Amino acid sequence: RLVSDWSSDVCSSDLSPIVGESPAIRHVLEFIDQVAVLDATVLIVGEKGTGKQLAARALHDHGPRARRPFVRVNCAALSETFLQRELFGYECGAFPGAVARKEGKLAQAEGGTLFLDEVGSLHLDLQGKLLHLLTEKRYERLGAGGELSADVRVIAATDRDLSAAAQDGSFRPELYFRLRVLSVEVPPLRQRREDIPLLANYFRVEQSERQKRRVLGITAAARDCLLRYDWPGNVRELECAIDRAVAVGSTEGILPEDLPEAVLPSRDVPDDLVPRYHRQVHEGRRELVLKAYQQGGSHARAAALLGLHPHSLARLVRTLDLQSAIEHLGGENAAG
Repeated sequence: RLVSDWSSDVCSSDLSPIVGESPAIRHVLEFIDQVAVLDATVLIVGEKGTGKQLAARALHDHGPRARRPFVRVNCAALSETFLQRELFGYECGAFPGAVARKEGKLAQAEGGTLFLDEVGSLHLDLQGKLLHLLTEKRYERLGAGGELSADVRVIAATDRDLSAAAQDGSFRPELYFRLRVLSVEVPPLRQRREDIPLLANYFRVEQSERQKRRVLGITAAARDCLLRYDWPGNVRELECAIDRAVAVGSTEGILPEDLPEAVLPSRDVPDDLVPRYHRQVHEGRRELVLKAYQQGGSHARAAALLGLHPHSLARLVRTLDLQSAIEHLGGENAAG
């Protein structure tokens, strides 16, 4: 069957677009449901690509500040000087080149939520200013003569171990304790593998609509590749993999050869570590492709016999490491 049962409807929580039904992600969803209505500071921890910003957005959207702005600041993207200007704003003449007054992200987030992404990257001096903001609810715009009040809920996220950073002096302990009034960890994808089908389908539908290409599902062979891969880049890497598969594929089902090579099983894995079923499927596909080349006599005719686009067949040949075997067939048989 071309398209597996992964063509079924996408399931997600009431806190969409957080997708998943595993116990690990359910714990995160329950946390959000419980604390969204509060106004306390929240620290979200987890590896890169796990969806910390989605969790922060869900906390905002399901809380009393939902109708007010949600403003994100990437603390790792700017130098200390530029980040301070971006966060607090500045007055005209505050520094060379400041020709007009500019509102900072704090002012833009007034009444709403300020999301400090990669908060572990903050310089110690800025950490002190953030601590003052959290304790006093006040801040100073650069070049201004006095302090301004701030009515914002602060949500912070990091992939750093802030507890260890607080102990070694690279992060202020008092700020760490202020940030983690409420804390939750978004689990890596390898700890919630049962969510991979739901996530993959979610991204398939999304990318199919965005790219205007009819993709009805994910084949069983591609599904096995997705389930066996460890996803060091987590959900973000899975999204990119499905994005690529929809873009380069030529059938109504996502095939293994449509996926990035990193996701495919390594050819160097010893035979005794590969399940018998997968070995037999792998060998069966190799025989089928070689037979098509023998019967067709050319790459284009082999693709037609297999019902594949020539580009898809070329990727399959690379995946199955068949180039040398096909070249031995001679002439037009070489994969295009």
